[in-house]
Amino acid sequence: MGITVGFDLDMTLIDPRPGMVAVMNALGRESGLPLDGEYFAANLGPPLDASLRGFGAPEERIPELVARFREMYPEVVVPVTVALPGAAESLQAVREAGGRTLVVTGKYGPNARLHLDALGFEVDVLVGLLWSTEKATALTEHGARAYVGDHLGDIRGALAADAVPVGVTTGPCTRAELLAEGAEVVFDSLAEFPAWFSSFGELREPGRSGRVPGLTG
Repeated sequence: MGITVGFDLDMTLIDPRPGMVAVMNALGRESGLPLDGEYFAANLGPPLDASLRGFGAPEERIPELVARFREMYPEVVVPVTVALPGAAESLQAVREAGGRTLVVTGKYGPNARLHLDALGFEVDVLVGLLWSTEKATALTEHGARAYVGDHLGDIRGALAADAVPVGVTTGPCTRAELLAEGAEVVFDSLAEFPAWFSSFGELREPGRSGRVPGLTG
């Protein structure tokens, strides 16, 4: 089953929340702006500049704040980030089936690479700085037949790429929300992914052609 499967990063493969709280609060103290690390970490997904605007950061300061966040990130976030349950096993399941793994994330690519290396995650392709339907560009380019993510934006990206949208409830979105957005299957964690993936090739011909019976729970 030599197919390509895409995965989101934050709250799909990894849990960076403690570090995200710390780096955003540190940026707030340094900049004198009311940045809320706890809220930021609880709602990971949207691009960093959008989150900063949501906290009321002046538009003219966005570039410097983004640059400083990325500068602090390796020392503050990467060391305290952990793999989510089933993440390593899911990547391995795709590889063992002769497939390719693709990580498409809204995160700055070099910092995303630090996470993969720190946790020993072997992936074939990493693409950063893509969010929601923008992810379809990378998914289509690399021929992904499924995309796994925790956010409604991930489901939208998969659908835009005509890939099977797979949700996981380890992030901010509920099972009901992910299904309503169009997810064909939703897992409580990636620990459930390998068993589902083992039957993926039998259940679906190449290309998306409607929902897979029995895979909505």
